[in-house]
Amino acid sequence: MNSISSFRPASRRLGRGLMLAGAAAVFALAGISTASAQATTGTVFGKAPAGYSITVRSTSNGSGRTVTVDSMGRYYAPSLGLGTYKVTLKQNGQAIAEHPDVPVTVGRGVEVDFDCSKINCGEVADAK
Repeated sequence: MNSISSFRPASRRLGRGLMLAGAAAVFALAGISTASAQATTGTVFGKAPAGYSITVRSTSNGSGRTVTVDSMGRYYAPSLGLGTYKVTLKQNGQAIAEHPDVPVTVGRGVEVDFDCSKINCGEVADAK
């Protein structure tokens, strides 16, 4: 029997080990980006008069939700399915203004603001 075992230079073994560790890291990072790429929802957010409500409704299937504008004049409607939405500003259940064709895309937020200087929120709200 041959008592001489395979002696590879230490640098060669170290290089192979580092290469394998690097490959494992690349695959691990690829797995992380794949998981985030599988998101299937988006968000609508923006500014509106405090105390009003915002209805975000899909134009294709009618799904959506209603959220209330906070005291800072901000609203946030997360986890919306992909598609086109109608975003409506309401006070006491009455529509004041709307943005009819808001695209919601994967993993993104779209800002939809309601500017009262252009739509006269106060006058409409007082008339109701």
